[in-house]
Amino acid sequence: MRSLRSFVLALLVSVSFTAVFTPAAGADPASGPVASTEGTNVTFTGGGGLTLRGSVIAAAAPHSTAPGIVLVGGAGPGPRTEYLAEARAFAAAGITTLIYDKRTTGYSRTHRDLSLLADDALAAVETLRHTPGVRADRVGLWALSEGGWVAPLVAVRSGDVAFLVTLGAPGFTPLRTQTWSLAETLRHHGDTGPLAGTVAGPAARLIGETGAFPAAGFDPRPALRGVRVPVLALWGDHDVQVPPAESASVLQNTLTGCPSVTIRFLTGAAHNGRSTTDGFDRLGAAAGPGAPKGAFAPGYLDAMTTWVNQVANDAAPVSSAQPPPSQALSSVDPGRDWWTSAWVQSIVLATVLVVFLGYLLVSSMNRRPRPARRSARLLALCGLLSLVATVVYVESILAADARTVGPVVAGRPLVWLMLQGLAILTAVLLAGTATTAVRGRTGVAAVPRAGLGVLLAAGCAWLTWAITWGLFSIR
Repeated sequence: MRSLRSFVLALLVSVSFTAVFTPAAGADPASGPVASTEGTNVTFTGGGGLTLRGSVIAAAAPHSTAPGIVLVGGAGPGPRTEYLAEARAFAAAGITTLIYDKRTTGYSRTHRDLSLLADDALAAVETLRHTPGVRADRVGLWALSEGGWVAPLVAVRSGDVAFLVTLGAPGFTPLRTQTWSLAETLRHHGDTGPLAGTVAGPAARLIGETGAFPAAGFDPRPALRGVRVPVLALWGDHDVQVPPAESASVLQNTLTGCPSVTIRFLTGAAHNGRSTTDGFDRLGAAAGPGAPKGAFAPGYLDAMTTWVNQVANDAAPVSSAQPPPSQALSSVDPGRDWWTSAWVQSIVLATVLVVFLGYLLVSSMNRRPRPARRSARLLALCGLLSLVATVVYVESILAADARTVGPVVAGRPLVWLMLQGLAILTAVLLAGTATTAVRGRTGVAAVPRAGLGVLLAAGCAWLTWAITWGLFSIR
C-alpha cells in the first residue's frame, strides 16, 4: 500500500492544503492583544510537555468563588484573541474565563491529533481550577467547531469538568462534515450537478483512506456517550460548516448519560455565532444598518452565560431541544463499497496512469504513425489528461475549501464541464480504437497486438473509474 499511497499523494502534491477542516471562527475585528488590565497572563504544560500561554479574564469585581470556563477553539492556529469577545462576555456575567493560544507544535494543515488537543484543554482546566477566586468544582468547557470533537474527550477523561457548552459541534467525522460543508459551498456558488456527490463520495474516500486528510475518520460518538455533565449545545440556524439539524440529532441521541442536555438553534446566526443572512457572510454586518461588522447574533451570548450561571448554582434546566432548522442538504457517508475503497482506486489510477503514459512514450518513437496508432495515441493522451486533471481538480476542492471551483455555467462549474467533455471525447476514442482493432482495419497489424490490448484494458479501467467519479452524470 505504501507505493500506491505515494502515487496518490504525488497526484495531489500541487494542491495547497489551506483549509482541511471546518475553519475556525473569524477573529473579532475590534479585538487586539489581551490588555493586562483585563487579563492575567498564565502558562501551563499541555500535552506532550508543551508549554502553552493563555490569559485568565475575570469580572472587574469577581466573586470569591466564581464559576470558571475554558474556551476551546475551532480549527486553525487559533490565537487567544480570536475568542476575546466571548471571554469578555463570560467575565461580565461573573464567570472567570481562560483563553489560550492553540499549539502549533504537532498541529498543522496535514496533521491533527485530537487527543493531544484534549490534553491541552484538560491542562487549561486544571490551571483555571487552581486560580484564586475560582470555584474548583464549577469549571467547565466552551468549545467551537473542531473543539466540539475535543471537549467531550476532556469531559470523559476528567471528573473535574463541571459542564460543557458547544457551538457548532459536529456530529459526524471530520471528513463527512467537511464534504457536507463543501456541498453547501458548491450549492452557494450555483452548482446543481453531480460534482458534490463526487467530492463527498469516491474522492473523499481516496483522500481520507490514503491519509491525506488528517483525522478523517474520527468518530465523536464514543466520547459523547461517556459525557456525564450538563451540556448546552448551540448551532446557528444558518450554519454551513457543520450540518446543524443532523448534528443536533446525533448529540441528542448520544448524550444519554448527561443529567441535562439543552439543544438550541440561534436565529440569524452563522457557524461561529455571528449574525448572517445565509451563513456565508458570517462576518458581515447582517444585524441591520449600522451594526458593527462581525456582531454576534441576538441572544447568543446571553443564552450561554445564563445557562452556565444556572448550572453553577445547581439549577441546571430540564433537558430540552428546539425543533431543528430546515437543512437543504443531507450529509453523505463516503461509503464502504469495495470498488470505491482507496486500495481499489489507487490500483486503478496507478495502472491507468502507467499504461497511458507508457504507451505515449513508446508510440512516440514512431514518427510516422498509421491512423490506428494515431487514434490509440490520442486515446492515451486524452485519458491521461482526464485522469490527472479530474483528480487534482476534485481533490483541490476538498483541500482548499471549494476555493478552486471557478466560474459556474448552467449549474455546473466550467472546469467540471470541460472535464466531462474530455471524458466523453476519451470514451469516443476508446470505442473507436476498440472497433478498429476488432474489425482489423488497415494499419492495425502494424500496431503491436499486446500493446494495443493492454491499452484497451487500461481504457476500460479508466471508463469504470470515470463512471464512478460522475464524469458522465448529467444530474
